[in-house]
Amino acid sequence: MPGLETFTTNPELFKKKAELLKVLAHPVRLCIVRGLMSQDECNVSHIQNCLEMPQSTISQHLAKLRSAGIIEGRRCGLEVYYSVINEDARKIVRLLFS
Repeated sequence: MPGLETFTTNPELFKKKAELLKVLAHPVRLCIVRGLMSQDECNVSHIQNCLEMPQSTISQHLAKLRSAGIIEGRRCGLEVYYSVINEDARKIVRLLFS
């Protein structure tokens, strides 16, 4: 198949996609991304109430999602509202829950 990317021709592409899957593979992070997709955006307090977990735990998961480029935060006063910005992550979550 001409034009098909392989690990040999584009190892960075495969590393990037594998990293996305690793970050999404945690059940809490998967739940956060799915929830954010259904709400457009949420703050930490809302996510914490939905998942009934300590804020520190939620914040750690949000940091991993942020550093992987899956979500971004928008500051509004003292609150930060998170939303999903990675289209590949959206596609994966939609497929998993369809």
